[in-house]
Amino acid sequence: MDTKFRRERDSLGEVRVPADKYYGAQTQRAVENFPISGLKLPRRFIRAQGIIKAAAAFSNRESGDLEPTLADAIIRAAEEVIDGHWDDHFVVDVYQAGAGTSQNMNANEVIANRAAELLGGKAGDSSRVHPNDHVNRGQSTNDTIHVAMYISVAEELVHSLIPSVEKLIKTLESKAKAFRHVIKPGRTHLQDAVPMRVSHELSGHASTMREALRGIEESLPLLYQIGLGGNAVGTGINTPEGYAAKAVENIAERTGLPFSEPDNRFAFMHNTRGALKVSAAVKVLAVHWGKLASDLRLLSSGPRTGIAEYRLPPVQPGSSIMPGKVNPVMAEMANMIVTQVIGNDACITAAGEHAQLQLNVMMPVIAYNLLHSIQILYAGMDTFEERCVSGLEVNEERCRSLMDQSLALATALNPAIGYDRAAEVAKKAYAEGKTVREMVREENLLSEEEADRILDAAHMIPDRE
Repeated sequence: MDTKFRRERDSLGEVRVPADKYYGAQTQRAVENFPISGLKLPRRFIRAQGIIKAAAAFSNRESGDLEPTLADAIIRAAEEVIDGHWDDHFVVDVYQAGAGTSQNMNANEVIANRAAELLGGKAGDSSRVHPNDHVNRGQSTNDTIHVAMYISVAEELVHSLIPSVEKLIKTLESKAKAFRHVIKPGRTHLQDAVPMRVSHELSGHASTMREALRGIEESLPLLYQIGLGGNAVGTGINTPEGYAAKAVENIAERTGLPFSEPDNRFAFMHNTRGALKVSAAVKVLAVHWGKLASDLRLLSSGPRTGIAEYRLPPVQPGSSIMPGKVNPVMAEMANMIVTQVIGNDACITAAGEHAQLQLNVMMPVIAYNLLHSIQILYAGMDTFEERCVSGLEVNEERCRSLMDQSLALATALNPAIGYDRAAEVAKKAYAEGKTVREMVREENLLSEEEADRILDAAHMIPDRE
């Protein structure tokens, strides 16, 4: 007798299941049917599945649809899943049965077999606790996977991504304040433009990211509408009166987030609109973060032959062949993350378009990619803030030098000598390798006093902050 396996049955027949695992026949079939990527839905999603199963058992107990002792065992087992005790028993590949049936059954089987143990039985004895009849009571894959996605995404946004973005914004604002006195060349089309303060540049990034953060926060109310109790298509078949309301209320209590029933349960069942909206908002945030990283990377280029206005903290050697070289690795890491988030959003958008009739069967890949985007964003932003922005320095001498050489100073001459004459000054200064100030003096266009006043970079910046 092979003691490494036990035998379980599903509607297709008998299946050998590893004896040390709580999952059962349907999960084992999924493992065999989908050996695709080795990628699994993450911890936050598994936690959400546990929350749903506990809330459903609570509601079924309250309505009298589950005997209290049985319901309590299911709740205890589900709470162990919530706490992460059995994550290695969730083994289904992301690319699995449509809508996530295998993922739902993975949770049902783990919780059923663990609950059977808690009641004094053994794993695999479905006569004591049945994965479908008891753990999945009043539920369907079609509502539970969708709800698990919304719970897990909302928790990741509220507890991880939003705090990370806020921290990065505050650091940017602090740096802007610290370097407000430094004047540097602005640039448009990668060419010299009029002077600006370092604070203008950094506060612009901070404000842009704050607006992107607002877009994420505005998407949360759609995530908070969860259609648990919709069951197969939204009608709530096989659920007792009040089941959905009690279950959703329990989810809100367990998470501390304002989850509620949706305005229209049928819209919830057949459309992953919350995920689409969040993914778009997350992509916008990523794009703006990517611009910040790209700008810092460009403006710190050098250290002697580039722009070199900023100094990024040196965090590791930059070359396997060039001694002493240090690269802007934090900015480059950020750009890689941003690229991945954009790709994930494209996948989520395409998967959202594949919804048909009363169901979107692409929910596992939507959930995986959206959670992946959020997780790499907050981890990346935390690292970027800590190892790049918090140690950011400005090369004030370099900024002054570049400002003195900037041909854009000719813009300040427009009111005094006109655009056409000022353009001639700029062109001649460039051709002869001189500064605008030197050309004004040579051409005797302004008095020394007027030139000092008009060509003062600080004078060119309206004090309207």
